[in-house]
Amino acid sequence: MSGTVLKKEQDFGEDPLAVRESDHYQHEYTESFVDKWDQLIDWKGRAEGEGRFFIDLLKKLGKHKILDVAAGTGFHSVQLAKAGFDVTTVDGAKEMLIKAFDNGRDNGIVLQTICADWRWLNKDVHGKYDAIVCLGNSFTHLFEEKDRRRALAEFYAALKHDGVLILDQRNYDLIMDEGFSTKHKYYYCGDQVTAEPEHVDDSLARFRYTFPDDSVYHLNMFPLRKTYVKRLMHEIGFQKITTYGDFEANYDEKETDFYVHVAEKAYDDES
Repeated sequence: MSGTVLKKEQDFGEDPLAVRESDHYQHEYTESFVDKWDQLIDWKGRAEGEGRFFIDLLKKLGKHKILDVAAGTGFHSVQLAKAGFDVTTVDGAKEMLIKAFDNGRDNGIVLQTICADWRWLNKDVHGKYDAIVCLGNSFTHLFEEKDRRRALAEFYAALKHDGVLILDQRNYDLIMDEGFSTKHKYYYCGDQVTAEPEHVDDSLARFRYTFPDDSVYHLNMFPLRKTYVKRLMHEIGFQKITTYGDFEANYDEKETDFYVHVAEKAYDDES
């Protein structure tokens, strides 16, 4: 993984809809796409949309040592580090980590970065963490159930006995059942960038990203249903799972863009 050399341009082959492999993300996050990624996120807009949700949640849970396993260009790693957390920054795409480190430096933060594949996370990441965050709809890059189970098991093993996994996902239930509609209020806040599905079926959500300079990129992802993700977490061993819709405990599933699952490793005393 750490020695992967990413191509300048994306390559989905002759039939992009046939690309349904967990390893393909290495060919999707090309140097040119990564260079534009922060235009899509808009750090200022995203920070305003999220507020202090993750910071306050982690503090409420009493967590300090955090592993950001899908760091991307470093938005959450930087926000958490600024808030005083001890953060280790992980991503499977080398170009993303380079960008994250640069973004951290621009914000006065020296990020501890590790290039690692989630499925073999503990081979490259050592020690135990209070919490793991896997954000930005990243878990949907895993197409095979065995990969999802393996990754969740690696997360579970990297957590302390009372550790917490915070994992988010798009509301794919709504996309598949009702069609796509988004306010772009919380996650992808760049107002000059469009992010919308080009194709959706029960095992592929192919998103198209169009930037102000008319450049176009794609990501192929697996459309995870909410109850399926929660079931997998329980089966791996997480004891209590709380789900938020667009950062709210009370939410309308038909109005929610993203879910955030908070999976606790410790037994619930009330159960």
